[in-house]
Amino acid sequence: MLHTWIVESWPRLVGAVLIFAIGWFAGQGLVRLLVAAMKRAGIEPTLVSFLGSFLTLAAIAVVIVAALTHLGIPSASMLAVLGAAGLAIALSLQSSLSNFASGVILSVFRPFKVGDVVDIGGDIGIVEAIEIFYTHFRTPDNRGLVLPNSVIASAKLINLTAKETRRVDLEIGVSYDDNLDTVLRVLRGILEAEPRILKDPAPVVGVAKFADSSITIWIRPWVNRTDYLDVMFDLNRQIKQRFDEAGITIPYPQRDIHFIPSDTKPSG
Repeated sequence: MLHTWIVESWPRLVGAVLIFAIGWFAGQGLVRLLVAAMKRAGIEPTLVSFLGSFLTLAAIAVVIVAALTHLGIPSASMLAVLGAAGLAIALSLQSSLSNFASGVILSVFRPFKVGDVVDIGGDIGIVEAIEIFYTHFRTPDNRGLVLPNSVIASAKLINLTAKETRRVDLEIGVSYDDNLDTVLRVLRGILEAEPRILKDPAPVVGVAKFADSSITIWIRPWVNRTDYLDVMFDLNRQIKQRFDEAGITIPYPQRDIHFIPSDTKPSG
């Protein structure tokens, strides 16, 4: 029976193979042209990659349906089968589809790009590659970090390199016995002598709060993004050195314990 069907249907089989082969090569060529056009238009590379993959799959599906239709298989039946198969696949791959959808969102809205330094839920790293399902990072200690796009899309995201300037937030405690005017004068002198600190916005130095063991001073200078870590390290070093020279005390928590002797003698 199969042999008879093949003999009777070979012209349609040949036609279906030709439709598939020609459609395959034509579809691939069209996708390459569209991808090249998107690249020339300056579209985000991740979005180009996603659209290229989507268009390739769409072209394959169209070619398969056209070839099977030429064999005499009703297109409505094929679409119903493909729809049922797609639903089953979607249910079994919910997490992957969530990552896929999140990858599309990241590509369209672009909260960060390759080369940015980001903080995602406490994980800090340099963005190395943004893919459809996952995004790759390099941590400050040179480890590879791969996060699902769905995690990134739902997490608190801080782009540390989004702006050209950053504020260095320092706080330091001084003794209650120290003269506050002297403390503030020393700190302002350190900031004024540091050439990497921006004049606008002006740095802020002020008394923040009265803690249990010390008076807390806030130091808030602005710097260029690329100078952030170096300035923070240097300021901490200079503050300690200048405080030592000026006799300013940086207290540490301490507790006085008083022992009260007891006249009670143990029994027995």
